[in-house]
Amino acid sequence: MKKSTRKKQSLKLQVVTKNWAGLDAQPLLQANPAAALPLLSMIGQAQLSIEDLLGRMSRQFVEQLLMMAAESVAGPKHPGRTAGEVRWHGRQGGLVNLGTSKLKITRPRLRGPVGEVALPGYAELAGDSNLSRRIADVLACNVSTRKYTRVMYRCADEMGISKSAVSRHFVKDSAQALAKLMSRDFAKTDLVAIYVDGIIVARHHLIAAIGVEATGAKHMLGIAPGSSENAKVVKDLLGSLAERGVDLNVPRLWVIDGSKALRSAIDQLCGEAAHVQRCRIHKIRNVTERLPKAKAAQTRWVMTQALKGDAAAGIQKLKAHAKHLKAQHPDAAASLLEGLEELFTINRLGVTGELARCLATTNVIESPNSVVRRVSGRVTRYRNADMAMRWVAAGFLEAEKAFRRLRGHQSLPSLILAMRPVPVQLKKVA
Repeated sequence: MKKSTRKKQSLKLQVVTKNWAGLDAQPLLQANPAAALPLLSMIGQAQLSIEDLLGRMSRQFVEQLLMMAAESVAGPKHPGRTAGEVRWHGRQGGLVNLGTSKLKITRPRLRGPVGEVALPGYAELAGDSNLSRRIADVLACNVSTRKYTRVMYRCADEMGISKSAVSRHFVKDSAQALAKLMSRDFAKTDLVAIYVDGIIVARHHLIAAIGVEATGAKHMLGIAPGSSENAKVVKDLLGSLAERGVDLNVPRLWVIDGSKALRSAIDQLCGEAAHVQRCRIHKIRNVTERLPKAKAAQTRWVMTQALKGDAAAGIQKLKAHAKHLKAQHPDAAASLLEGLEELFTINRLGVTGELARCLATTNVIESPNSVVRRVSGRVTRYRNADMAMRWVAAGFLEAEKAFRRLRGHQSLPSLILAMRPVPVQLKKVA
């Protein structure tokens, strides 16, 4: 029943947008002018926004298809390339049909020994073909990135483009995404907090870092191949951040998982400037997974309550609980005591409310991880860690477009003052 309801709603939206130009507003205005006018204005604005978005998506999609079609005939475009009978010959404007709309695009030109060479698929897109209607329908349905790539394969096949050409296209784009991510300069960005956590993509271990500046804005900082338990990997990642302008001597909050190697690297490279907050979700999970179900529920409650209050009182409460566990569950007791004080770093810094909840865990990295999984979901087998890095970078950059400011960012000035009693001067960039 729900499925059919959604379908009916979608059809109604299509009718409104398609028939907007001929909509008769007079009955509405006669009934209630004050209510009808804002409604009609809203519909008109929504239509313009939707059409603008679809236009941008469609143009990019079609132009990518036509570039790959040109490559299937003339080979990759290289400066000074002379091999082959068909060669690239600049670009020119074009017009394609997408459903009921016409779309201006830029298409490549090809020339052969006897003149202009037709671009595969362009004639079909310029006419009212099944291909043009399919692309219009796909884009109008707000297709996800994962589905988008599958659709690209199908449309390319109809245009006579090989799957290998499509694959080369995605390899190139993902490589560019990785290079873009790992070349970002943060010399002029005052990062107040940095989250670092490990992720796993098809058995490949990677670590990712996200930074938060004083305004609450979030930035993807970088990724590295390997586990957060690998000392060299985490040092390489932090070293990369330093090379790209992140002053590791500036006091800031580091929100990390329970990795000893990561903690050690922060100590070595940042020294006393680092305020380290252990992820509470990781810690609670590490402790409770060593306990039977009933005892795990009790311990989870004790830890949650202790973490809400004063740091000194909370630490004493958890030490007492660890003593209680030690007789029958020594592994859980040892896990609870390990890095205990770092669970209360934000408490000591006076962070409360919504900001405290956001800074107490590495969940900020989990959200873009879902986008990464969606983008990389079409990949059934990763050949190596480099391939995983490329796809993860593409996913993170896509996720970053939807980043919102950190919840509770209004309280960040208090955190900054607690960490930096003396104002910090960012290094001047030459």
